[in-house]
Amino acid sequence: MEDFNNWKDLLNPEFYIKLGGFWLILFIIFAETGLFVGFFLPGDSLLFVSGIYSIDIISATFGSTGNDFLDTFILASSVALAAIIGNEVGYYFGRKAGSALYKKQDTWLFKKKYLYQAHDFFEKNGALAIIMARFLPVVRTFTPIVAGVVKMDKKDFLRDNIIGAVLWSFLLIFAGHYLDKLFIDQFGIDLKKKLELIIIVIVLITTVPLILKFLFGKKQDFSKYENHQFDEDEE
Repeated sequence: MEDFNNWKDLLNPEFYIKLGGFWLILFIIFAETGLFVGFFLPGDSLLFVSGIYSIDIISATFGSTGNDFLDTFILASSVALAAIIGNEVGYYFGRKAGSALYKKQDTWLFKKKYLYQAHDFFEKNGALAIIMARFLPVVRTFTPIVAGVVKMDKKDFLRDNIIGAVLWSFLLIFAGHYLDKLFIDQFGIDLKKKLELIIIVIVLITTVPLILKFLFGKKQDFSKYENHQFDEDEE
């Protein structure tokens, strides 16, 4: 088992993989939207690096099937299921909590500005936001909650939730697995030895657009949400 040495370990996907393997990966993916406390944990990079280690992860948990594709498929499918369940929990929390969330005081785990940003993202992109949000750190944590708050149709949400979760998990995990094999076979480069660089690249690709929007985008007026009222769920 890996030992916790410093705060940097919390940003290193390999730390979680070696610490808790398969089950910890699933919990982190679930927690990111189901408990909305995982937005600071590695998401995209965790899936990509999990793809690199997919054979080892499945072998240590269930025993390898002897087929690279099948082992990776099992991991990707399990992650997709955890992501779907997490989003559904976030959605139903949003339906029940409603506008009370907009009156909640900020804590180190909960920032209203993220909820506001997710709300604007949802309104701008409609139902497609559920699929798109999967590929955006922080936004994917709060978008299902917003979908619940605005009472998005349950069946439509479930459909888009499944599509987004499957695309996200399968693309990143399979990319990690097969790019690792490609680089070893074609260039003699072991991506496991380049994980720090890979993580930096993935973080830059996924977060730089959000940072640029925050720094240079038009300042948003979030006051419109403070007293916004939503209909109570009649169910």
